[in-house]
Amino acid sequence: MNSHWTLSSRRRTAPERLASSPRRRAVAWKTALALVAAAVLLLPVMLLPLTTRVPLPVWLSLLLVGLAGVIWLAVRRRQRFAQLAGVGILIIVAVAAVIASQVMTTTAPITGMDGRRLPGSITSVEKVELNGTEQWIMIRGNDVSNPVLLNLGMGGPGGGGFFNATEFRPLEEHFTVVSWDEPGTGKSYGAVPFNELNRERYVADAVALTNLLRERFGQQKIFVYGVSWSSILGIWLARENPELYHAFVSSGQMVNTTENDRMGYELALRHLDEQGDTRRAEELRRNGPPPYHGNNVVSPYVAFLDVLNEIMGTPRFSLIVPVIPFFVPEYGYVDKINHTRGLIETFNVVYPQLEGLNFKEQAQELQVPVYFFVGRQDVNAMASLVEEYFNSLTAPGKKLIWLEGGHGLGSAENQNVFIDEMITQVRPLSRR
Repeated sequence: MNSHWTLSSRRRTAPERLASSPRRRAVAWKTALALVAAAVLLLPVMLLPLTTRVPLPVWLSLLLVGLAGVIWLAVRRRQRFAQLAGVGILIIVAVAAVIASQVMTTTAPITGMDGRRLPGSITSVEKVELNGTEQWIMIRGNDVSNPVLLNLGMGGPGGGGFFNATEFRPLEEHFTVVSWDEPGTGKSYGAVPFNELNRERYVADAVALTNLLRERFGQQKIFVYGVSWSSILGIWLARENPELYHAFVSSGQMVNTTENDRMGYELALRHLDEQGDTRRAEELRRNGPPPYHGNNVVSPYVAFLDVLNEIMGTPRFSLIVPVIPFFVPEYGYVDKINHTRGLIETFNVVYPQLEGLNFKEQAQELQVPVYFFVGRQDVNAMASLVEEYFNSLTAPGKKLIWLEGGHGLGSAENQNVFIDEMITQVRPLSRR
């Protein structure tokens, strides 16, 4: 009787087979969609150890729960409500990963030869109050008695200080390095309404941060560093508050934004014509020469700035701006997205305000020593304009240090030049 039942059960009629086929396909599609959803929802968990400082036990706990959800989906793939429950578990795990990345923000400790935290060192990510707003800084240094170096952040406007903080790792033995996420970017994304971002706001907040650091570390003066956009802020600080700073240091120094951008636009257009890239050349011609105005000035600027980066052999802005924040471990997932959002929104608001900038006329004399690190082939912050400004500048001490290649301190050779100069020439100024 048992064999008869088995034989009968295997001999389904043609209509039965046709009816079951769509059901099987439907189940297969639902299973595939559930597994795709599982992979997407597990991604924030999988990336935690690569892109954040979330502690290992927390990551492993989330991972185990997430894998349990995947196994549940695989085992219960034919049960609709069970699949919904499995996806629900994964959604909860993904949200927990995002929250953990935000609230467990830390920076790596500085350790000695024995692998233990170096006595007297400082490594922290902190929220500070500046002129009634909450903003974020990262502090790193081997010895809190070392002179303070304030990193004003990357270019833009809108590039945060956490973004380029790794460039200062070799200096942590000699300086207490403080990297600032200025309002409108990264961890300080919502600190100030974007329509309130202007020269006065940035200067006031930077001065407030300077005074906070002077008091906290018991130092009469500190050092200040800027690059590209933040080199503009650095000049403003040195010009208006020289009593607060030992020296101003910059790379990618901006001098006259309008002239600089027109020179860059013309160079980019010539390059595209020479390369036969008619599509992008026509795009630049449609945009016309800078300065640009309106609600979206980012796009026409990026169109020719990407070409300038190609000329210098560096990655395009449209590639590195959204990607690099994801590898800043002091940023949570929301911070990583907000860095790109903030750069776009801040640039649209602030950069048009720089149209009349011309330091050859507006900052002919500074009362602090000045150090300019300049790439010989820099066509983003035009090296020729920086050299002209340097030659005309009056300061109690000034030095122009040439770097090979284009913009930034990215190469090992340029990084070594920067570190050596900062240790041997700049740091001794704190003893005066």
